[in-house]
Amino acid sequence: MAVGLGAIVAALVMGGLLLAFRPTDRVETIREVPQARRVDPLASSEGMDIQGVLERVRVSVVSIEVGSLGQNGLFGQGAGSGVIISSDGLVLTNAHVVEGGSDLSVVLFDGSTRAADLVNSLPEEDLALIRIRDVNELTPAQLGVSDDLRVGDPVLAIGNALNLGGKPSVTLGIVSARDRSIQAPGIALSNLIQTDAAINPGNSGGALVNADGEVVGINTAIIEDAQNIGFAIAIDPVKPILDDLREGEAPEIAFFGVSTISLDEITPETIEEFEINSDHGAFVAEVVPGSAAADLGLEAGDVLIEVEGESASTPSVVAGLIREHEPGDEIVIVWEHEGQTQRRVVELGSRLDN
Repeated sequence: MAVGLGAIVAALVMGGLLLAFRPTDRVETIREVPQARRVDPLASSEGMDIQGVLERVRVSVVSIEVGSLGQNGLFGQGAGSGVIISSDGLVLTNAHVVEGGSDLSVVLFDGSTRAADLVNSLPEEDLALIRIRDVNELTPAQLGVSDDLRVGDPVLAIGNALNLGGKPSVTLGIVSARDRSIQAPGIALSNLIQTDAAINPGNSGGALVNADGEVVGINTAIIEDAQNIGFAIAIDPVKPILDDLREGEAPEIAFFGVSTISLDEITPETIEEFEINSDHGAFVAEVVPGSAAADLGLEAGDVLIEVEGESASTPSVVAGLIREHEPGDEIVIVWEHEGQTQRRVVELGSRLDN
């Protein structure tokens, strides 16, 4: 379901302030961030060996220090997190962590600080790769399968919360929802995992980890003035583009342009309001203007039924079917509008253009 992002904030510490994705570019002080509800570890850790998971993954999570020159010529400092994905120092993080940074350094789990360089950044997906200099025996994280997550599964968020220094902070929670989308001026993200594990400024780029100690998401955003609502970029859509990022290329990602919700999550009142007859599909919550979906004439309240002959049963299935194609491909979409089935061919756009 699309979430209005007037209140979405990136979890990044900048000079003691909370950097906000807001139209006014206004920032809030850390003390104004509401305290997260305390999670009962016995209730939430069922099926997770927390110490075992930490032993496996925390050596692969790093703190990222970002220096930049401001308009007044003064050197500023920010901080975020990252996940080591290769033994020779490649680190996956958020694009907004390294944006505008002229000097990067990484603090490893053993406390040592190493210089790093930007390899590639993909702001459209809020992803970036950096490389730590002069290392070759680091422990990369194991990347899991985010599509295997179920609502209610326990997860850990690991990262440089509040830039407190020392070892990474760890918070425990569950998967609250899958396939979330968030939009605001300058950013639109999909395939997000919603979690109630506390995500704080500085956690951006850190790991969301499953019970097997595998990274299933990259922590990226929280909702200001809300309790226990955070978002992580699901790892499955990230894995196919890592090679392009390594090579410094801009990955061509097919873009359809809808935010959807599983039809079984829609209330009977909404089904009646939009005259929905289908008993399966993905309910359209939002359509991106100028996208392929908009060209088709899709509207909020429609139901996606098929993509290229495959059942559009859930938002993750829809996203997966679109990811199988390239920008410019023509695909057949079947959907329902006000109780009537529609079928048309549409040309997919590029994520880089949206």
